[in-house]
Amino acid sequence: MDQIECVVIGAGVVGLAIARALAARGREVIVLEKGEAIGIGTSSRNSEVIHAGLYYPRGSLKAELCVRGRAMLYDYCDARGVPYSRCGKLLVATARNQLPQLAAIQQKAIENGVSDLVRVSAAEAMEMEPQLQCVEAVLSPQTGIIDSHQYMLALQGDAERGGATVAFHTPVTDIDARDGVFILETGGDAPMRLRAACVVNSAGLYANAIASKMRGLDSRHVPPLYFAKGNYFSVSGRTPFQRLIYPMPSEAGLGVHLTIDLGGQAKFGPDVEWIQKIDYGVDPQRAESFYAAIRAYWPSLPERALQPAYAGIRPKLSGPGQPAADFVIQGKAAHGMAGLVNLFGIESPGLTASLAIAEKVARMLG
Repeated sequence: MDQIECVVIGAGVVGLAIARALAARGREVIVLEKGEAIGIGTSSRNSEVIHAGLYYPRGSLKAELCVRGRAMLYDYCDARGVPYSRCGKLLVATARNQLPQLAAIQQKAIENGVSDLVRVSAAEAMEMEPQLQCVEAVLSPQTGIIDSHQYMLALQGDAERGGATVAFHTPVTDIDARDGVFILETGGDAPMRLRAACVVNSAGLYANAIASKMRGLDSRHVPPLYFAKGNYFSVSGRTPFQRLIYPMPSEAGLGVHLTIDLGGQAKFGPDVEWIQKIDYGVDPQRAESFYAAIRAYWPSLPERALQPAYAGIRPKLSGPGQPAADFVIQGKAAHGMAGLVNLFGIESPGLTASLAIAEKVARMLG
C-alpha cells in the first residue's frame, strides 16, 4: 500500500488551489481526478466572472471568501500573468418595482465590505452602454472576467513545483477511516490503495456521493444535493457592450446575464433548470425564454441571434423554493474526524473564492 500525507479529491479550480496551498506549506500531496484533465466539470462550465461580493448574506462563507478571494485572485493573476479584465459590471433594474431590490443588494454589498459601488441613473447607465435599457443601475468596478483555464494551469504548475502530483483517470471508489488514517481505493487503468493522514474532498458535483461512501463518517454530516443546471447561449458577432450586464437575481441564480469573454464574445446565462442527473445538453427551445429575459435590458437583441453554447451544473445544497444555502467547509469541529475536510455546495462564487477557500482549508488541517 502506498503512503501519502495528503489526498485532495478533485482537480477542479478549488481542488487545485487547495493542493497548491498545502504543497506551499511543505505537505506531501496527491490530487486524485477521475477525469482526463483539470477542471472539466463545474470549473470549466461557468461565466468566468470574478465576483465582487454583492449578493451574499453578511457573515456567510460566500460573502467572506468571495471578498477575500477576489483580492487574492487579482493579485495572483498579476503575479502569474493570468489573463483577466477588470471590466466592471452594471447591475440593472429594468422596472421601478425592482428598485428596492437594487437598493437592498447595494446595502448587502456594503455590509460585506464592498464599498466602491456606484449608484447610477438610467441616463448615466445608458451613456456608459448606449444599447442598455434600465430605470437605474449599480456599477461594480471590481467585477471582472478571467481566463479560468489559464488560471487552473497556473495553480497546477504551482502545486507541482511544490511537489504535488496530479493523477488523472483515478476515481476514488472507497474510503475507510480507521485509527486516525484514511485508506483509499481507486479505480481506473491503474487501481491503487493509498494510506493518507488527511483527505480533502473537493469533488464538486460528486463530493456528497464520495462522503456518503466514506466508512467512519456519520451520514448525518452529508447534506442532500440538488442539481441546478445553467444553460448558456452565445450570440453571433460582437455585442455593443463593454461591461457585464446583470439583471436582478432570480430564484436559485443571478438571472440571465450578459458576460463578455476576453476575446470580446458575448454569452448569456445561466438560467436555472432543476435536473435529477448530470446532463450537459442544451435544449435549443430554451432560447425563447432567453430572448424575453435579455430584451428586458437589451431591447434591440436581433431575432435568431442566439445559439446554444454550453451548460454547467451547480452543486446546490438547497432545492427549488428553499432559501439559498451557504458553502459548507466541514472539518473536525463538525464531524469529529481529524484530517478530513469535506467541501459541499461549492457553486458560485467558488471560482472567485478559490484561493481564500484553499487558505481556509490549509489552516483547518494545521
